[in-house]
Amino acid sequence: MKKALALLLSLMLLMIALPVALAEEVVNVYNWEDYISEEALEMFSEETGIAVNYMRFTTNEDMLVQLRTSTGAFDVVFPSDYVIERLIAEDLLAPINFDNVPNSVNTVDWLSNPAYDPDSLYSVPYMWGTVGILYDTTRVNSPIDSWGALFSGEYKGEVFMLDSIRDTMGLALKYLGYSMNTRDPAALREATDLLIKQKQDGVVKAYQVDETKDKMVASEAILAVAWSGDAQYAINLNENLSYVVPKEGSNVWVDAMVIPVTAKNKENAEKFINFMSRPDIAQLNCEYIEYSSPNQAAIELMGEEYQTNPNLNPPQEIIDNCEFFNDINDFLTIYNTLWAQVKNAK
Repeated sequence: MKKALALLLSLMLLMIALPVALAEEVVNVYNWEDYISEEALEMFSEETGIAVNYMRFTTNEDMLVQLRTSTGAFDVVFPSDYVIERLIAEDLLAPINFDNVPNSVNTVDWLSNPAYDPDSLYSVPYMWGTVGILYDTTRVNSPIDSWGALFSGEYKGEVFMLDSIRDTMGLALKYLGYSMNTRDPAALREATDLLIKQKQDGVVKAYQVDETKDKMVASEAILAVAWSGDAQYAINLNENLSYVVPKEGSNVWVDAMVIPVTAKNKENAEKFINFMSRPDIAQLNCEYIEYSSPNQAAIELMGEEYQTNPNLNPPQEIIDNCEFFNDINDFLTIYNTLWAQVKNAK
């Protein structure tokens, strides 16, 4: 009887302890909407025994609010380059132990030691891309190679603009010959006036974000400001569409994997980052998302079709003609004020 009671007690203790043990084998991931292959997440859990608690955000700004207020809630986060710069400055990121992330060696050379993380201590690139013009080749009147097309009266009511301060203000600045990161009041005023005139002249059909790609597939506009991955998605569904990075230059952006300093499962986070940097997994995610891979080994796996696609794998001279956004947190009030003037213009 005593043996039976002892066995029962042992089983009860095991049942109590088991959920605790399993709860520790988790990684809390905070990523953009529709920005990872579900198959990749399942494979990670199957291979490591670590459950993925997957959460989504829609803007860098939303993510920042949650990261600052939800201490310990996230182990891996996928911010954009200029946000990583801010997070490093605010001491909100933990240095990565790269002994646990050997697959990080697959990162392409030009993204090693990037401006937003100069010593590559805090981040591993996940995806990258450009901003350009997606256009209907059957409805344009001349070759599209300049941001100037977006301000032309010949496309009145046929232009989708991005509902994004940095992207839209940035392209106007580039068209006018300025850096996307300028803080010069005269340059910013000139860009703001250009965007206000574009709106008042009736050129802008709408300011929007995610819905643009599907509306371009449906031929609801002639020109649209688009991120390269969204452009490729649309091109795959409508053969009349094409994409260009304008000759004046543009923004090149990177979304990378980082670990908050308050992460509760840092080693699991590093295992997750390493797994996502494995060539076959990086390939799987790239082909699912259709943005550009920063993983050289994955690029080689994807072969000629990917390697020769200028939208997803642009030549180095196009990349060199683009800029990363710098963090402008201490200057954001100015940008917000100018952007409000654009959006409220009648």
